[in-house]
Amino acid sequence: MNKFDFISAGKRTIELEKRAIDDLLKTLGEPFNQACEMMLGCKGRIVVTGMGKSGHVGAKIAATLASTGSPSFFVHPGEASHGDLGMFTPDDVVIALSNSGESTEIVTILPLLKRKGVGLIAITARDSSSLAQTADVILHIPIEREACPLNLAPTSSTTAQLVLGDALATALLEARGFSAEDFAFSHPGGALGRRLLLKVSDLMHKGDEIPRVDQQLSVQNALIEVTRKRLGMTTVVNDKNEIVGIFTDGDLRRTIDLGIDLRNTSIAAVMTKNFTTVTPEILAAEALQIMQDKKINALIVATNGQLCGALNMHDMLAAGVI
Repeated sequence: MNKFDFISAGKRTIELEKRAIDDLLKTLGEPFNQACEMMLGCKGRIVVTGMGKSGHVGAKIAATLASTGSPSFFVHPGEASHGDLGMFTPDDVVIALSNSGESTEIVTILPLLKRKGVGLIAITARDSSSLAQTADVILHIPIEREACPLNLAPTSSTTAQLVLGDALATALLEARGFSAEDFAFSHPGGALGRRLLLKVSDLMHKGDEIPRVDQQLSVQNALIEVTRKRLGMTTVVNDKNEIVGIFTDGDLRRTIDLGIDLRNTSIAAVMTKNFTTVTPEILAAEALQIMQDKKINALIVATNGQLCGALNMHDMLAAGVI
């Protein structure tokens, strides 16, 4: 048996799908603008529907719209005929995907959608199809052939649908002035959400959890606090709870190297006086950047010179900020 050339087959598929996207780019025009304006002015929800592979793409488009500031959900057209049509309201805009424009499940609900008075956007390859003829706006996908060598399996057409859906979502995102912080609120469980929503106050150790010693305390006794609080450091304060220094694991190594008597030397004599503090209100990601820039593993949190918290790199790691 001759060895099949999988790489050439893969490249041919990618080339055909790339051609479909290039054709889509060339034909994108006023209907796209009309669709965006309709969606931007929607007072209800953007409802996406599609059958088969177009349905899978439609579900992804709905999810992308919802996560980028355009409230949206997907409805299976078959289920719509069996009760889910009640999910549509006259304030909604519907995006219906069908390459042929003649999917039975889609065509069946078209008259009912029009009776409800929803705005209808069609994404189809056939301008003369039933779907296109019913739609308020037609987004035509100029597909000459599928990437499938049999010209049967939805490949180029679904790729073009997906790209067009992304184009709609990102155009609306820009028009709404949707920000990275807005995106984070839609993705609180993701890495971006954690970086943009978590503040130092959410992570810092407070109250009795803060390592803290009086400046008159001996180094030996201060080490007990460092060990007990497990942050690899302790803050050093005066009798007014004002921060006067910090003593870290690095300071301990330097103290030992100098042969200093740990029992009879006060912590004030060996502490680091030029320390870095942050306020509770800043983002944890900003605090992390400060730690990385200064090559330190812990930070003191203070407000108006008063100690109110502490955190270290392990806290950042545990919270998923890193």
